[in-house]
Amino acid sequence: MSPIDWRELYASNRAVIERAGGAPGELPAGLRAPLDAAPRPAQVLAGCLNRAQAAGKSGTWDERTFTVAGQTRHALVHAPAGVEPHTAVPLVCMLHGCTQDAASLAAATLMNKAADRYGFVAVYPQQERGDNPRGCWNWFLPEHQARGAGEPAAIAAIVRELVGTTSQWTIDTRRVFVAGLSAGGAMAAILAAVYPDLFAAVAVHSGLSYRSAASLGAAFTAMARGGEDPIGQGRAAHCAMGDLARPVPSIVVHGSADHTVAPVNADQVLQQSMTANRLAAPETCDLDIARPTTTSRGQVNDGHAYTRSQWTDRRGVLMHELLKVDGLGHAWSGGAPAGSYSDPRGPDATEAIWRFFAQATADRPAG
Repeated sequence: MSPIDWRELYASNRAVIERAGGAPGELPAGLRAPLDAAPRPAQVLAGCLNRAQAAGKSGTWDERTFTVAGQTRHALVHAPAGVEPHTAVPLVCMLHGCTQDAASLAAATLMNKAADRYGFVAVYPQQERGDNPRGCWNWFLPEHQARGAGEPAAIAAIVRELVGTTSQWTIDTRRVFVAGLSAGGAMAAILAAVYPDLFAAVAVHSGLSYRSAASLGAAFTAMARGGEDPIGQGRAAHCAMGDLARPVPSIVVHGSADHTVAPVNADQVLQQSMTANRLAAPETCDLDIARPTTTSRGQVNDGHAYTRSQWTDRRGVLMHELLKVDGLGHAWSGGAPAGSYSDPRGPDATEAIWRFFAQATADRPAG
């Protein structure tokens, strides 16, 4: 079976984004070239850092190199501006999608500006082109769906090294979060399942649920029609947590006009998360996807309408949020104009995700 042609999927989505008034941005030059001409990781990161420095003007950017299981990994780190020495700050791990890189995700989402406003560290792990020529996280392969193995272990190791680094700021281990777009969203769902002790909450934007696919062929099917059994996948996610099982708050963002990852996947990510959380804490998290605690409609001025639904547990703790955006394609909602996979006419997903992270952890009772 031939590899997924992300260039073709990207092109099919351009018209939706452009009709909505956004701009999907150009496919990175390295991905317009033949596979055997793809840039080497060092070249990719050099370009990343240049664009990243242009994207983040207030805080500081740093390219970091990590050695994980004998392999060199790279990430870009944004430290927020104005943080007092030795202050404990949250950390948000951001995972890019296919045909993106760390810096293009940062530029499209404007997450660094949010980091400066709210005082958190943002880290952007970089997928190595040697592991996937299109820059995709390999979320659909079993060797990258378990704790202590493959890409989840590499990303967790990067985050843990940052948590353990002594610097002018320290990381509040109770407020370490993971978010991702598309393939990055699918990998974020995996990380929430296999590292519940590391990540306090998860955001999946235009992504897929944990183990919605276990092969390349199944990835096409899941992207087009969703996984086979979201409740069963919820049981699998709970099983993956093992003795570390606990409720992990989740926010899901998806567009109704997404022709790359079908909107049904948003409901399945939410259903999986609810099922896993119910199994982890049945006394408090017996929530029903059909019965949100609150639902509201909104409209961006000269932009997209949207529906926001939230679910709180029996203690009043915010556990789940679903943000469905009418007319949004496969793009970051409310992102930068002309950004990669970005539609500025949607509600601000970056603000919504950070607000959810902050509220879900602030509401949680001690212990």
